[in-house]
Amino acid sequence: MFSELKFPVPWGHVAAKAWGPSEGHLVLCLHGWLDNANTFEKLIPLLPRDCYYVAMDFPGHGLSSHRPAGSHYHFLDYVSDVRRVAAALQWRRFTLMGHSMGGSVAAMFCFLYPEMVDKLILLESVGFLLAPEDTEEWLESKRIVIDKLLSLEAKPQTAKAWSPEAALQRLLEANGHLTAEGGAILLRRGATETPAGLVYNRDMRVRTQIRESLTVEQCVKLLQKPQHRVLIIVAQDGLLTPHKIDSEHYFAKALLEAFESTLKEHIQLVEVPGNHFVHLNEPEMVSGIISNFLMAQSARARL
Repeated sequence: MFSELKFPVPWGHVAAKAWGPSEGHLVLCLHGWLDNANTFEKLIPLLPRDCYYVAMDFPGHGLSSHRPAGSHYHFLDYVSDVRRVAAALQWRRFTLMGHSMGGSVAAMFCFLYPEMVDKLILLESVGFLLAPEDTEEWLESKRIVIDKLLSLEAKPQTAKAWSPEAALQRLLEANGHLTAEGGAILLRRGATETPAGLVYNRDMRVRTQIRESLTVEQCVKLLQKPQHRVLIIVAQDGLLTPHKIDSEHYFAKALLEAFESTLKEHIQLVEVPGNHFVHLNEPEMVSGIISNFLMAQSARARL
């Protein structure tokens, strides 16, 4: 069983769900881009029951409030949201688990507030996005974000209502890694039922988010920084497939070499069958690995 939580913020509230005993080991769970807290719905019941899991909806996602009018969705603002939720829960030290974009947010929080994180679990994420090598490409990506936001403001769109079947189909067409069951689970928190049909909850501006990208050298230095343990799980058919590391833009050769040398001392990199949503589609593929990692806790997080 789970409970619903709501944390006040200056522009509204951040919503979350919680599982387990509140006095247990603390684990904060962060979902991916355009998803919501339900991404962990099938996984958490398979994890150690003596932990207290809180999965938050990032602003503009799920049941959380949208950011104020005129605002961008900056990557570092998501990191601030994690800090707000931790403060509201009065958590001093805890484990962070993030999927995809949530993993990038979790890692950046870990780098900025290392004293607050005892362990870091990244699902289909290495904790950051690599910056384009071409400076002009990097500049163009920033310009596109600004122009898209201004375009949305100039032509505000009325939220469209969909039948449950059409809403699910649209979600699945946009994400080939989701199963019908997984998509339906995300929709339960990602859409609201109205007399006209289902309306997606997410803020359209989320698609214009400003990301923080780093060079390979910065990535390696940051990954060497954590003094606690890190677990990275990648799927064979996901977005970070290890055997394609040299040819994919997510990883660079220098980063792979760092994993094989200095980083392996405190970073556990595991490849599992499945795709980008393996934790939702086939949670048993990762639950044992995560459970062992959590149970190996050397120093319990305390309130």
